[in-house]
Amino acid sequence: MKTQRTGKLHIHVLAAVLMLASSVIACQLTEDGSDQPGDRTREPQATATPLPSSPSQPGEIDADEPVYIIGDIPYSSPFFLNTISEPFVLLEDQIGFIERDLEREFSLEGQVIGPVLIDEDLELSYGLALPSVPQGTFVDVDNNGVDDTGVQIFAVAYWSNTWGDPFLERRDGTGWSSAYASTLTDPENDHEIIGGMLLVWSPDSDQGFPSDFGPDGLLFTEDDPTTAIPAGYTVIDLDQQPFAFHKEARPYLTLIEGDLAVNDYSSETYLDAFNEMFDKASTEYPFTDEKNINWDNIYQEYSGRVDNARSDNDFYRVMRDFTNEFPDGHVGLTFNPQVFLEEQGGGFGMNLAELSDGRIIVTDVHLGGAADEAGIQLGAEIISWDGQPVEDALDRVKPYFGPYSTEHAERLAQVDFLTRVPPDTRIEISYKNRDGSEITTQELRAEIEYESLFRTIPSLNQDQLALPIEAEVLDDSQLGYIRVISFNDDYHLMANLWETHIQALIDNEIPALIVDLRSNSGGSSSLAYDFAGYVFDEEIYLYESSYYNDNSEQFEPTGYPARVMPGPLLYEGPIAVLVGPDCVSACEGFADALSRNDRAVVIGHYPTAGAFGEVGRGQYDMPGNISMQLPTGRPEKADGELHIEGTGVIPDILVPVTLESATGQVDAVLQAAIDTLLDLVN
Repeated sequence: MKTQRTGKLHIHVLAAVLMLASSVIACQLTEDGSDQPGDRTREPQATATPLPSSPSQPGEIDADEPVYIIGDIPYSSPFFLNTISEPFVLLEDQIGFIERDLEREFSLEGQVIGPVLIDEDLELSYGLALPSVPQGTFVDVDNNGVDDTGVQIFAVAYWSNTWGDPFLERRDGTGWSSAYASTLTDPENDHEIIGGMLLVWSPDSDQGFPSDFGPDGLLFTEDDPTTAIPAGYTVIDLDQQPFAFHKEARPYLTLIEGDLAVNDYSSETYLDAFNEMFDKASTEYPFTDEKNINWDNIYQEYSGRVDNARSDNDFYRVMRDFTNEFPDGHVGLTFNPQVFLEEQGGGFGMNLAELSDGRIIVTDVHLGGAADEAGIQLGAEIISWDGQPVEDALDRVKPYFGPYSTEHAERLAQVDFLTRVPPDTRIEISYKNRDGSEITTQELRAEIEYESLFRTIPSLNQDQLALPIEAEVLDDSQLGYIRVISFNDDYHLMANLWETHIQALIDNEIPALIVDLRSNSGGSSSLAYDFAGYVFDEEIYLYESSYYNDNSEQFEPTGYPARVMPGPLLYEGPIAVLVGPDCVSACEGFADALSRNDRAVVIGHYPTAGAFGEVGRGQYDMPGNISMQLPTGRPEKADGELHIEGTGVIPDILVPVTLESATGQVDAVLQAAIDTLLDLVN
């Protein structure tokens, strides 16, 4: 199809379809931060009916006794509205926090949940009916040295269901919430509760509760001063000194986004916003040494350019160049369609690939495009580009969708973007078609066209109605094949699909399994590791993330490593994992997890992307409607070395890129997996 040459239509189309391609902003939160207590991304869905205006409470009650909590759930994180169904608020038992046990499970009998409503403006509210006698954990916190019945202590927290029934199990989450909860926690100090609101239920008026944090500044420790608390429910305001205790029938509690909140500098001047972002990012960026980042030099170069910016597009260009200073695929910037149109909106209607033998060949020719009209055919070899050997021309390409964490990912992008130029640019190229003809030199003029660009973006070449996980039995080999295209879809749906497919593999005694991750852009790391648990019968240590701590002024590990825990089903057949540079972030973690203990063989033309820093806390809103991210979490192996970042998951079997595989005549990676597994099972 020929592309119209008017600009306005292209701007809107490109803005709609390329937002994800300009960066990996929607990739991960530790990936998704779910290794952190309460760092959860949840996609609210509209409830069938609005929240009731008043609860139905039979019988006579104290007019001030809390019976129904209402509130709102403000959010700024770009990850919040993008993956989860079945959201709810939970009367969250705080025994995990009181015991400082991040792995404390929420008891089933104590879970009280309420609906979340999302309105047409994407604003969230909730309601939570309180039971007359809650079934939480009694804990004695009055510090009087006498064993008392104690009280039950709750926060209100936003959750959703991934595994099993609507209630939380271990894989859904444990411990206590540090985001989207009625309490405020301190990420610099093991997520200690430092403010917000608690709800306490006392069986009688003979119990006590802390009235302040005490000299150590911590809640529920021996130095807390205490005071009597009335029977029934009491709302505790931890932001008052001493704490404020009150009762009201319908308390209004706003849930706190916590450390996942976006750093919003959008209302400031270009320079002020840049300075604030720079101060924070230069302190918290976790790969300064490994990636040879010279922050002083970067500031000297870009602060002046920012100060000279006179328009949003000027500022965008400066920030685009700033992010390209980092060889890090998780450093990202929102897409500016106008700037892209001006700088790289032109194309020649063809796609290229670099073969393992070094040749640059044409893998796609679009009917009616400049390449087609010049007589360039599928499989043609490009000899020179704009008067230079094509290899030299490639070396100078700056891919627009950068930066990249690995050289192989950047090189592939250079090949993709060699053909992207300003509209009406004229380029002289020399090529040789496969029909044996001599080298031909032609001048091509770039037209405004995006079809060739779209062919390079995996998410735009997938069936839009395809499920995020699809499976089949390959006819010729009778091997199982599961394709996982994302960890960033409806989590509950994905969990059901994965478990269904694993059960089918077991029931049908499928001898071996191929897991195809070649076009998986990441998402939830915790979901990925839960999936991995279905092929292991033991716990597997993976890595631990470190973050900069303002108190110690150094990077410190969280204390709770990423792990694979055995799932409820176990598939025991051999596994081949298919990877490539479009396997990013959580996808890379999944591929690595499956390969542990020689459980799976990794196969691909290239390693994965090598972009594995956690980005949930490194989100920025800047002037000019710009959003950007820089990683803050540093994934480390047990020996302190970086995990995956900068290298990717390297295939055990590296499949050469040939003319046949590059032009789609054969799927050489899939065939290598079939051959490998058949050798193992026969």
